[in-house]
Amino acid sequence: KFPSSQRCRVVKMYIAMNRFKIILGRESEFEKIWATRDTHLKNVPGFLEFHLIKGKKEEKYTIYASHSTWKTVDDFSNWTKSAAFRQAHKGAGQHSNLYIGHPEFEGFNVII
Repeated sequence: KFPSSQRCRVVKMYIAMNRFKIILGRESEFEKIWATRDTHLKNVPGFLEFHLIKGKKEEKYTIYASHSTWKTVDDFSNWTKSAAFRQAHKGAGQHSNLYIGHPEFEGFNVII
């Protein structure tokens, strides 16, 4: 049990992440693509925030993850079926030469 000053508050949210393995030496190009693209998330119901995060460098790739936070899993699910989603992902395959394999999706319900 946490002391009252350290208690965590319960927050209902959903975190959606895609993990990318980016070929060594192509990291700047990958980051530029994300920095200049329109995510079409600005007015999507339930969307809270987005971050592109960079992980450790492996022998052949650097790991990245797109990290979006949503009010609920339903908000995220509705977005994946929307025109905004299709627009945001239009042409995504044209940069496949930067990746090793396909992005790996992970979804999480926030419990604390």
